[in-house]
Amino acid sequence: MSPGPPELSLPIVSTTPLSASRGAATIALVGNPNAGKTSLFNRLTGMRAKTANFPGTTVEHRRATIALGDVATTIVDLPGLYSLDPSTPDERVACDALEGLLPGMPEPDLVLLVVDSTNLERNLFLASQVLELGEPTVVALNLSDAAAKQGITLDLPVLRERLGCPVVSVSARTGAGVDELLAVVSQTLRERKAPQLHADLASCGSCRGCQFSARYDWASRVRSASVRGEATAQGRITATIDRVLTHRVGGLVAFALVMAATFLTIFWAATFPMDLIDGLFGAAGETLGAWLPAGDLRSLLTDGVIGGLGGMLVFLPQICLLFFVLALLEDSGYMARAALVMDRLMHKVGLPGKAFVPLLSAHACAIPAIMSTRVIEDRRDRLATILIAPLMTCSARIPVYAMVATLLFPQSSVQRALIFTAAYALGITAALVMAWVFKRTLLKGPVRPLVIELPNYRLPSLRNAVLLTFDRAAAFVKTAGTTILMISLILWALATYPKTSVEEMPAEVQAQLAALEAAGDESGVEHLTQQMELERSFAGRIGRTIQPVFQPLGFDWKMSIGVLSSFAAREVIVSTMAVLYGLGADGADDGVNSLLASLGASKHSDGSPVFTTATCLSLLVFYVLAMQCLPTQAVTRRETGSWRWPLLQLGYMTALAYVAALITYQTASLLAS
Repeated sequence: MSPGPPELSLPIVSTTPLSASRGAATIALVGNPNAGKTSLFNRLTGMRAKTANFPGTTVEHRRATIALGDVATTIVDLPGLYSLDPSTPDERVACDALEGLLPGMPEPDLVLLVVDSTNLERNLFLASQVLELGEPTVVALNLSDAAAKQGITLDLPVLRERLGCPVVSVSARTGAGVDELLAVVSQTLRERKAPQLHADLASCGSCRGCQFSARYDWASRVRSASVRGEATAQGRITATIDRVLTHRVGGLVAFALVMAATFLTIFWAATFPMDLIDGLFGAAGETLGAWLPAGDLRSLLTDGVIGGLGGMLVFLPQICLLFFVLALLEDSGYMARAALVMDRLMHKVGLPGKAFVPLLSAHACAIPAIMSTRVIEDRRDRLATILIAPLMTCSARIPVYAMVATLLFPQSSVQRALIFTAAYALGITAALVMAWVFKRTLLKGPVRPLVIELPNYRLPSLRNAVLLTFDRAAAFVKTAGTTILMISLILWALATYPKTSVEEMPAEVQAQLAALEAAGDESGVEHLTQQMELERSFAGRIGRTIQPVFQPLGFDWKMSIGVLSSFAAREVIVSTMAVLYGLGADGADDGVNSLLASLGASKHSDGSPVFTTATCLSLLVFYVLAMQCLPTQAVTRRETGSWRWPLLQLGYMTALAYVAALITYQTASLLAS
C-alpha cells in the first residue's frame, strides 16, 4: 500500500520584531467577495479611509493608516477574489500586491484573511493559497453572529491547528471580536511569524484540475473537522424569499417597487436637510451682501461663489441618501438577486450577465463603471457595455433630476419620486435598446451565461452604510465642488462683463426705464437694468448665438449656455442656472435666494413662464440621455485604445438626447395647447 500524500509544513522565515526593522507596516486585507471584507475594513479604520488607484493601474482600492502599539500601520483593502489564479485585471492586481510585485506598492508585512463563517469550505480554497505564500497571516472568521443564528459552531483550536496561523472570530457588523483581532494582528506583526500550514495538497501534477481537486478535498476535510451544525433553517428562509425575488416576473416587479420606494424615501427624508442648506446659503448671501458695498466684488461672492456652490450643494442630501440606501441593499444580499433577475432581460438584448455589475455601478459614476468592464472577457461585449454605461443615471445627474422634479411638482413628494423613477427607467431602457442595436450591427457575437454567487440574506450594517456614504459624498464634493466653483466664477465673469450703461441700451428700453423711474418703481428699474446687462454680456451674446440650435427643445439662451457648460460635468448646469437666472430672474428683486424660486418665477420677454411643463420634461429627457462628461470620454479612450469609440459614444448619445427631447417638447406643447 503506497503512502499517502506528504504533509506540507512551511517553516518560520523570520522572527525579527517589526519595530526593530521598519518604522511602518502594511496589512493587506484579502477575502472572497461577499465575505464582509470591506465591512471589516470600515470597522477597523472608520472615517480615516481614502480611495485611490493602485500605482500604475486604474484599479481602485481603499486604504487607511491606524496605530497598532508603536507601529503606524496602513491597511489596504484589496479587490475580492476567489483564488490566486487571476482571470480579471482586478484579481491580477490583488495577486501582484500580495506577492509584492506591484510597482510602487510595498510587499505586505501581514495578510489579514477574511473568511465567511457561514461558508467556510468555499473560502478555504483561497485560504490555502494565501497561506502558502509564507507571509505572516491572521484569519478573521467574519459573520460569526450570522453563523451562530444559523446554528453553526466553529472549533477555533482545530482551525488554528489545521491552518497553522492565528484565527479570530469576529463580526464586522456588530464589532464583536474586533479588539481581540487587533491585539492578535499587533502581536503577529511584532513576531513576524509565518504560517505553518498542515495541508495534504500534494497532487500528481498532471493537470490544473487535479491541483484544484486536492485543495477542495482539503477544504472539505477541514470543514468537517471544525464545523458543528448545519444552516438548514437559513437555507429554507433564503429559498422561500428567492422564489419571489428571483422569479421571472415577480423579481422584476419587486425590483421596480424597491427602486420606487428608494426614491420616495430619498425625497421625503431629504426635504429637511435641503431646506436647512438652502436657508444657510441664503442667509450667507444676505449677510455678505449687507456687509459689502454694492459692486462687482459683492456680486462675485454672493452670485458667483455662494449662488453657484449653493445651487449644487443643496442637492447633496439626496445624493447621500441614494448612496446610503444602495449600500444597505448591497449589504443585505438583495443586489445579487437583482443582478440575476436583470440577467434574463440583458441576454435578450445581447449583453452578458457580467455586464450588470458595471452598469449598476454606473448609477454612481460612469468612470469606474467603464473601468470595471474589464471583468468581461469578450471584447465585443465589453465595448457594448462601455458604450451604453453613461446612459445609466450617475450621481451627477441627480441634482438636475431633483431640480426639474421640484419645478414640476413642488408640493408632492410622491409625484417627484415618480419623476425620478421614470428618469432612471428611461436611462435603463435607452441603454438596453442601444445594446440591442450595437450587438446586432457593429458588435455582433454570442452571449456568455452568467455565473454569480447568491449570498445569504443578512441584516445590513448601518455603520458600514454611513461610512460608505461619507466616503462617496466627500469624493463627490471634492471633485465636483472644485469644478463647479471654477465654472461658476467663469460664468459670473461672462455674465457680468462687458458693462452696459443706460445710454448704450436700446431706445425703447431707455423709455421703459424712464417710465419706471417716474412711477417710483425702483425694483422694476433694477430688474430691467440687470436683465439688459445680462443679455448684452459675453454670456448673453454666446447664448443668443447658440439658442437657435436648442430653441426647438424649448430652451432659452440661458439654458443653452447651461448645456454647453455642463460638458465639463453634468451637475454644473445647476450652478450655471443659479448664476444666470439669479442675476436676472423675476423674483431676484424680492430677495429670494433660492434657486428653485428664481427658476419658477423666471419669465420670457413676453411675460410667459420660462419653465413650463413641456420645457421641464424636455430638459429632463435631454439630461437623461446626453453624453456630457468629458472625463468619461477620456476614460473610454483609455479603455478602448482608440478615439473611435468615445467619438461614437458622444455622437450617438447627443443625437439620441436631442431627438428625444425634441419629440418630448413638441408633443407636450401640443397636448398643453
